[in-house]
Amino acid sequence: MTTRRAILLALLTFGCAAIVAGPSCVQTFPSRVSKIVVPFPAGGPTDLLARLVSQRLSSILGQGVIVENEPGAGGRTGSQAVARANPDGYTLLLGGTNSNAMTRALYKNLNYDPIKDFAPVASIATDSNALVITPSVPARTIGELVQYAKDNPGKLVSGAALGIFPHFALELLKVRTEIDMIFVPYKGGAPALTDLLGAQIHMGAAAKSVLLPYIQAGKIRALAVTSADRWPELPQVPTMHESGFAGYPSEIWFGLLAPAATPAPIVARLNTAINECLRSSEVRESFAKLGLEMKIGTPGDFAAAIAVDAREWEGIVKETGIRLE
Repeated sequence: MTTRRAILLALLTFGCAAIVAGPSCVQTFPSRVSKIVVPFPAGGPTDLLARLVSQRLSSILGQGVIVENEPGAGGRTGSQAVARANPDGYTLLLGGTNSNAMTRALYKNLNYDPIKDFAPVASIATDSNALVITPSVPARTIGELVQYAKDNPGKLVSGAALGIFPHFALELLKVRTEIDMIFVPYKGGAPALTDLLGAQIHMGAAAKSVLLPYIQAGKIRALAVTSADRWPELPQVPTMHESGFAGYPSEIWFGLLAPAATPAPIVARLNTAINECLRSSEVRESFAKLGLEMKIGTPGDFAAAIAVDAREWEGIVKETGIRLE
């Protein structure tokens, strides 16, 4: 009996993945602290979202939810760690467009499948980007920037984390306008923004949730936004479509994903908790201040969004010619 009790205790401690998922499994989840892995450095939009959600989610689940940054390899280090984690619902990835939808088309050699190795749990929000420059660059529109770059080949320096939306936003501009602009790779969005604010680079792109305060303070200048419509906070700044760039990628999806074998009842429990979190007044207010569009839905809704995104990014990766090892 002692041995049997020890085995049962071990199963409960390390999750329900090793036993048949059922009502009893759901009732005991969660029984300990959960972890949201952010595959990028602290300070970026992914990290910001994880921290906004985690505190409220802890209250709803009745157990702690911590955020752990595991940056590296363009988001692949943290993503792969979650893909290989115990599928018990206690290790989640804050992923979506950057970490899952575009990765399969972008990287030549992956040790995991960025879509098949994950179970979408819940979408959280969508965010759009802006293309921005330092005030020292004499341009107020995309057209003026292109002309300046052509008059000064090789003078402009842009920068972003490799293999995510801002990188493609800058590279698409370069490819479609045939301008000579140097690109500097960064490990994350936060260090790229730091160098942009310090005028170490001249141009960047990043999410609204990160850039908006700096644009409004006049520390950087927005030339265009990637969203389908103009940002209400910056009605004078045109969209990329209005600037003559039809078919430009418009938004980034963010959401939580679990390892693929996570039992469906646990995924459903997490989805319910996350949606409750998103409906709370404090989270809604925080998202509104950042200009994020909240996305409440089922695991199936999030899976469908990732699938659509993945198809779109296959074309974008092909157009830019960007392929990473």
